[in-house]
Amino acid sequence: MSPDPSRELKRAKRDVRVRIRALRDALSDADRTELGARAVGQLLEVPEVVQAGTVMAFWSFGSEVPTAPLIAALHERGTRVALPRIRDGELLPLVHPPDAPTTATAFGAREPSPGAESVDPAEIEVVVTPGLAFDRRGMRVGYGGGFYDRFFRLAASRACRVGLAFSLQLLEDELPAGPGDIPVHVVVTEREVVRTDDLT
Repeated sequence: MSPDPSRELKRAKRDVRVRIRALRDALSDADRTELGARAVGQLLEVPEVVQAGTVMAFWSFGSEVPTAPLIAALHERGTRVALPRIRDGELLPLVHPPDAPTTATAFGAREPSPGAESVDPAEIEVVVTPGLAFDRRGMRVGYGGGFYDRFFRLAASRACRVGLAFSLQLLEDELPAGPGDIPVHVVVTEREVVRTDDLT
C-alpha cells in the first residue's frame, strides 16, 4: 500500500513544529525581548512597511517575537493597524487604534474586542505573518489552522506578506509544503531581511 502524500505532509510539518517550537521556547525572556526588538527594528525599515498606509500585524503569544512594540511603532508613524480576529474559522481583519481594548483568545493571543471596525482585505498593504518556521523560499509552517494561507487569497495581489521570526526559525533546508501553502515575500529576523520575491 503506497503512503498517503497528505498524511506524510502533515507528519513532516508536525515534526517541524515540535522541533522549532522547542528551540524557540528555550529562549530566555531576556533574549526573546532583545532579539525580538532587533527583529521589529528590521521590519520597520522594510520599504513596503515604511510606505504602507494599512498594515495587518498580529498579537504575539507564548514564545513568539513580541509584537506590542511593533504595533506601538506603527501607531506612532500614523499607520492604520489591523489585527486579526478568528470568526467562523476564518481570519477577519479589524481596525486596532491606539489604546483600543482587546480580548484574550483561548490560545493566548489577544484580538480586537467585538464591535471593532472591519477592514477590507484589499486595503491591506502589508500582512505581518506569524509562523513556527520559514525557509529562504518564503515557505512557512504555521500552527496548522490554515488561516493565513486562506487569507492571503483574499488580500490584494500587491499586498506584501512579511514573515516575522527569530533567526532560529529561518531554516536553510526547504520546508515541507503542499499546493495550498502560499509563501511570504519577505522574512525578517533579528539578523537579516530575506527577500524571496520581487514585488516591483
